[in-house]
Amino acid sequence: MAGFWTGAAALATAGRRGRRWPKLLMRSVALWTVKHVPHYSRRYLVVSRTLCSAGYDSNEKTFDKILIANRGEIACRVIKTCKKMGIKTVAIHSDVDASSVHVKMADEAVCVGPAPTSKSYLNMNAIMDAVRSTRAQAVHPGYGFLSENKEFAKRLAAEDVIFIGPDTHAIQAMGDKIESKLLAKKAKVNTIPGFDGVVKDADEAVRIAREIGYPVMIKASAGGGGKGMRIAWDDEETRDGFRFSSQEAASSFGDDRLLIEKFIDNPRHIEIQVLGDKHGNALWLNERECSIQRRNQKVVEEAPSIFLDSETRRAMGEQAVALAKAVNYSSAGTVEFLVDSKKNFYFLEMNTRLQVEHPVTECITGLDLVQEMIRVAKGYPLRHKQADIPINGWAVECRVYAEDPYKSFGLPSVGRLSQYEEPIHLPGVRVDSGIQPGSDISIYYDPMISKLITYGSDRTEALKRMEDALDSYVIRGVTHNIALLREVIINSRFIEGDINTKFLSDVYPDGFKGHPLTETERNQFLAVASSLFVASQLRAQHFQDHESSRVPIVKPQVASWELSVKLHDEIHTVVVSSSGPTFSVEVDGSKLNVTSTWNLASPLLSVNVDGTQRTIQCLSREAGGNMSIQFLGTVYKVRILTKLAAELNKFMLEKAAEDTSSILRSPMPGVVVAISVKPGDLVAEGQEICVIEAMKMQNSMTAGKTGKVKSVHCKAGDTVGEGDLLVELE
Repeated sequence: MAGFWTGAAALATAGRRGRRWPKLLMRSVALWTVKHVPHYSRRYLVVSRTLCSAGYDSNEKTFDKILIANRGEIACRVIKTCKKMGIKTVAIHSDVDASSVHVKMADEAVCVGPAPTSKSYLNMNAIMDAVRSTRAQAVHPGYGFLSENKEFAKRLAAEDVIFIGPDTHAIQAMGDKIESKLLAKKAKVNTIPGFDGVVKDADEAVRIAREIGYPVMIKASAGGGGKGMRIAWDDEETRDGFRFSSQEAASSFGDDRLLIEKFIDNPRHIEIQVLGDKHGNALWLNERECSIQRRNQKVVEEAPSIFLDSETRRAMGEQAVALAKAVNYSSAGTVEFLVDSKKNFYFLEMNTRLQVEHPVTECITGLDLVQEMIRVAKGYPLRHKQADIPINGWAVECRVYAEDPYKSFGLPSVGRLSQYEEPIHLPGVRVDSGIQPGSDISIYYDPMISKLITYGSDRTEALKRMEDALDSYVIRGVTHNIALLREVIINSRFIEGDINTKFLSDVYPDGFKGHPLTETERNQFLAVASSLFVASQLRAQHFQDHESSRVPIVKPQVASWELSVKLHDEIHTVVVSSSGPTFSVEVDGSKLNVTSTWNLASPLLSVNVDGTQRTIQCLSREAGGNMSIQFLGTVYKVRILTKLAAELNKFMLEKAAEDTSSILRSPMPGVVVAISVKPGDLVAEGQEICVIEAMKMQNSMTAGKTGKVKSVHCKAGDTVGEGDLLVELE
């Protein structure tokens, strides 16, 4: 078993009601079938580096070649399972994705157009040509793009190519939120009160919203992923929500139809994974807790949910299966529910595809959902009964995005990954990604860097492993959201399970500000930063000592370093003395010992501060004493000077800050969709100035004060970068 770790094998017996599965001790699970045992009733659990997956029977023939109609991490994820099953793969890509990881992993690759999704990953004609030219027998759509497009499935069926997903009837019925809600009612699934039809225009939207009663949720009938969704609390927000939601829906899904329903305030978002075959069988594979969201997009997911009891879990699972059977559902799918504080649950939507967060289900059940989708698409019946499905351990997933979490909990960031190291050396860690050092994060696609998953025997262990993994994740070249993710998982409310879909806005009402250091943590940070500074100075002296010189220089030994450290506009006096790998540090009267290898070339540095182990990252060190250090997930900027340098620095002029009250700069890279003003116009504070689309989300830019427009520096269709000047006021 080359490539697998030893010492973690355990015999599991499934298929007998009431029999508990053994605890998984290490990373992620792979189920390998014992050939002499019939009906897959017994499996050996062994450990894999990347996947939690059920064993593959080499005698079970499926497809020779599969085309993956997607990109990024999900394309890589599908290719991994195909390789395990001995299936050749075809990747499609836009011209800017030609060197992407998924292209390199596949056996073949076909370019389907330029960067914009409408001309590449949504270009059905080009993708169908790729299917024909490569003679792929089946297509796996991943998630997003064409994964829930019934026309695409129909075109494949017309050419005898298998769509690895449900049939067109189920896609139509469940992919359309209006029709799916009607079917859910018929199947006796709990539903949210709302308007069961298509909203024609903004005026009708206002009328319907008044009838339902504010607040309401306006959302796209097709698609998902938080796109085309707006919450409206009054008539004005309903009109704006209708406009933005319809535009986003058309851009993302090619379908601008909208529906309106009652918005349930402070709910949990809990979903049930279902799996059906073409023989009338269907299972529910437990739940996923997905309540931590921003802009209706999930950020942190876990399985199982700390909130559900076995009775509620079973009721939700049975309703999800009832809905799946109502449309003869045959693939992996997800039924999403909103759950209130009293554990009443309401059908939200069904996603007829593989979900982004499917890995947490794989980790607690031991199933490979991609493999199950391929088997079902080929016509095989499910291998398991409902009693076989375990909840074994706990899994947590964090979506690592190229986003600035300090701007609305995450506005997109673009750039090139100059350094990238995944924390897969840690136990219980799985990373699903589709990038590598040198990869570009562009404005054209979703800004997800990876899905970071940790698995443990219980929730406490899974969360601790996530904390360590986030600290050890090296991402340079783009702004990322690791600081926010780490703060969420260590928050007392999250740990206690007191969460809902408004968690972020409730916990951070004034926006995310990073980790607030306690006095102890502040002293630890100052001690570590000062030790780093001294270590770098000593290393520099070491290099100088080894340089050849005609006249040897005898340098006095420095017994201690008296430093001035500036953090958050506060000046701290720090005294550092060294003794081998340990520095004795006095911070504002407190004494600490800091020990490390002090390998300044490593992106990760493990330090011990008075017995407390920390993993830090020194992101930058400048000759002027400025340092950026990632500590407890948050990047802190400090300025460290010697006592003499600090005294001289008092005579340096400070750079005057730019007056931003009269200018509007783009907070993110994107494309200008619309300009609402022209020079000479009078604008009020909060009035819309322009709309910028970034990574398929539209963002309204508003005036910061009342005034007259002096100049407009962009037009509709322009591509702008973060910080670019858009509009000036007099």
